[in-house]
Amino acid sequence: MHELLHISAGCLIALILSAITIPLVIRVSKQLNLFAEPNCRSATDLRVPTLGGISIFLGFILGVTLNADEYFVRGTIYFIAAVLIMFFTGLKDDLVCLSAKKKLIVEIGVAAILIFLGNFRFTSLHGFLGIETIPYIPSVLLTSFVYIVIINAFNLIDGIDGLAAGLGIFSASIFGAWFFLTGHTEFSIISFSLVGALSGFFLYNVYGKKNKIFMGDTGSLVLGTIMAVLVIKFNEFNVDQTASYAIFASPAVSFGILIYPLMDTIRVFSIRIVQKKSPFVADKNHTHHRLLALGWNHRQATWIILSVNALFILAVVNLQWIGIYWLMAFNILAGTGLLLLPAFFISSKNMIDDKDPHQKVILFSKRFMERKKKKME
Repeated sequence: MHELLHISAGCLIALILSAITIPLVIRVSKQLNLFAEPNCRSATDLRVPTLGGISIFLGFILGVTLNADEYFVRGTIYFIAAVLIMFFTGLKDDLVCLSAKKKLIVEIGVAAILIFLGNFRFTSLHGFLGIETIPYIPSVLLTSFVYIVIINAFNLIDGIDGLAAGLGIFSASIFGAWFFLTGHTEFSIISFSLVGALSGFFLYNVYGKKNKIFMGDTGSLVLGTIMAVLVIKFNEFNVDQTASYAIFASPAVSFGILIYPLMDTIRVFSIRIVQKKSPFVADKNHTHHRLLALGWNHRQATWIILSVNALFILAVVNLQWIGIYWLMAFNILAGTGLLLLPAFFISSKNMIDDKDPHQKVILFSKRFMERKKKKME
């Protein structure tokens, strides 16, 4: 009961602080003319304040520090330091714009702090590829890669109202509930403080009219950093399969929980590489852009993606018994299929983009089947 009180307090403090500071941030942004200008990546034509990450950060930090003191474990202080670094990196990017190279250097530095000082790293692959315990150097390399991928995944999907925040709320809630059930109170407080901070922002971002705001890189980089740590701790705590509520095939389960940001990032990076572009060049190839092209508005597209991701979470949690190989295959195949659906419907409406590899594949497949059908006739 004592633990639940601190977890609930962390969530509530973060929610209230996030909600009450957003109007202030919006007022200051308007006075200083700090807006997100429509560009080649934007899914909106409006000029909207883009410093909502400040409120998310403040709510999260106070929610955690005011409730987790007695639960702090070794390394937690380095986690807070990493979040602070990413906050100021995102803030600078929102104010003066940082290059992708500079942000990547900071992300590598943050990963080093978390790995070498905080000891937040993978030590086991849970039998995947026949590997249980990971040697130290491969562990450092793998963990660094995961940090960079997850941070950038949440940064890249922050393209329409409520999407990054909504996925963060869903994922953090799942991890937080599991941490609570297994007695890892400090990470449950971290998870639900994030849920509270994101929820306060979500209301203004999705349903705000006069007080509408975006999280910007200030929010998405902080969100990605926290989610990466939660994923790593979730997998590490599941190394001991004899513990209560142990999750079998946890690497595949955690992949499934973050299925949309991870698979959409892989998909977009693949398209850019095929088109001989930098993976970090902004464009409108994300799945949420495709849903907008089909006529859905921001709110509808967000709830469609959130609903699909929620169903995916239910699926992977209930399918963990099939084993890590089959579950990982399910993640990749089902995730790829779902992300191809918008392109399929666009091609069905004759809205073909000759430069889109996905639509080219779908169009080629349709024409191949039509020719085959004619030959059979």
